Amino acid sequence: MKLQMVGCSHHNASTETRGRIAFSPAQAAEALQKLRERWPATEAVLLSTCNRIELYTASEEDEATPSHQDVVAFFAEFHGLAPIDVFDDLFERSGEDAVRHLFTVAASLDSMVLGEAQILAQVKQAYELATKQSSVGPLTNQAFQAALKVAKRVATETSINEKRVSIPSVAVSDFAKNIFEQFDDKRILLIGAGEMGEETLTYLKAEGARDIVVVNRSYDRAVALAEMFGGRAEQWEFLPQLLVDADLVITTTGATEPIVTLAGFQRIEAERFQRDLFILDLAVPRDFDPAIGDCTGVYLYSIDDLQEACRRNRAERDRELPAALGIVEAETSRFMADLHHRATAPIIKRLKQGWQTPKEDELRRLFNKLPELDDKARAEIAESFERLINKLLHPPLESLRDEARHGVPHGLLDALKRLFRIKE
Repeated sequence: MKLQMVGCSHHNASTETRGRIAFSPAQAAEALQKLRERWPATEAVLLSTCNRIELYTASEEDEATPSHQDVVAFFAEFHGLAPIDVFDDLFERSGEDAVRHLFTVAASLDSMVLGEAQILAQVKQAYELATKQSSVGPLTNQAFQAALKVAKRVATETSINEKRVSIPSVAVSDFAKNIFEQFDDKRILLIGAGEMGEETLTYLKAEGARDIVVVNRSYDRAVALAEMFGGRAEQWEFLPQLLVDADLVITTTGATEPIVTLAGFQRIEAERFQRDLFILDLAVPRDFDPAIGDCTGVYLYSIDDLQEACRRNRAERDRELPAALGIVEAETSRFMADLHHRATAPIIKRLKQGWQTPKEDELRRLFNKLPELDDKARAEIAESFERLINKLLHPPLESLRDEARHGVPHGLLDALKRLFRIKE
C-alpha cells in the first residue's frame, strides 16, 4: 500500500518554473487519462494552481505506482520539456508525510497567504475532476475526504482563516466591510493599475462588487485591467467627475506628489451631497492629502493604517497556528492508524473464514449425534461455538490492532499467515 505526492510550490520553485509545468483544467483531465493508461492500477489526483502543482498517487501495491523519477519524466514529456530541466524542482512526499502535506495544503497552512480560503476550493475541484475522470479509488477517496474534514476543523476550531495579513485583503475585510454592508450597489474606482490595486479588486469582486471603473495615466493599461474584472476604463482627465460618482476609491499610483489635494477635493465635495466615501490610499507617498480624511463622510485610510492591522492580524494568526497544526497532526495520526488497520483487514477476514469450516463441521457432527435437539437448542449451541471462536481470535486480532497504530504490522501478519496457514 503506497501513498505519494510529487510536485512543487511557491516554497521551492519560481513562478517561471511553475508556469512551465502547470496544467489547465483540460490539460489536467488529459494528464489523468494518460496516467491511468500508463499505470492502470494507480489512483491519481492532480492539483494545479498558480502557486503549486502536485500529483497525488496511491495504490494497494507499491510497485504499481509511478516513482518520483517516473512522475518527473511524465510532467516533462507532457509539457515538452527535458526531465533534467524540472527534476530539482519536483520534490516527493510519501506515506504519512504525503498525507500530512495534503492536510496542511487543504487547511491553507502551506499557502503563500496563510489561511486564504481559495486553496480549499482548488483542492475540491482537483478531487472532483479526478473523480469525473475515474482516476480516484479507495485510498485517494479516503485521503481527500479526510483532507476536507481537516480544513473544516481548522476553519471552525481556530480563527486562522479570519486573520487576513496581506494589505489588499485587510483593506477589504477589516476596513471596507466595516463601512459598507454590501458592494454590489457601490461604484468602485481604482486609480492606478498596479499589482496591489489589482489584488484589492480581486477581493472586492469576491464580495460582490460589479460596478468597477479603472483610471490610469496609461489608458491601455487601464483598459486591460478593467476587462479582467468586467469593468470599464476612463481617461485620466475625467478623474474629478469619477471621484464625484465613486463610493469606494483605491489609489496606487507612483506619483511623487498628491494627485488629489484638499483644495481639489473641496471643489467636488458639494456635488457628492455628503454621500459616504471610502478611500484606500495604498500609494507611497500618499495620493490623497491626509487632510481630506477630515471632510464630512470621508473615511480615508493610508497604507500605514493597513500595515498596522496586518501586524495585529499576523500576531493573532500566529497564536492560532499551533492549534491548527495540532489538528493536522491529530487527523494525520488518525488517518494513518485507519490505513494501517485497513491493511490487516484481508488477513482478519481470511482468519475468521478459516475457522468457519471446522466450526460448521463440528456442529454438523454434534447435531447428527443428538437428533433430539430442537431448533432453540441448536441455535444456542451454534451461538456458543461462535462466541468461543471470537474469544480465541480476540488476542491475535487485538495484537494486530495495537500494532497497526504504529504502522502496517508486516511481521505479525506474516507470523499469523504461517501459524494459521493463510494463503494470499
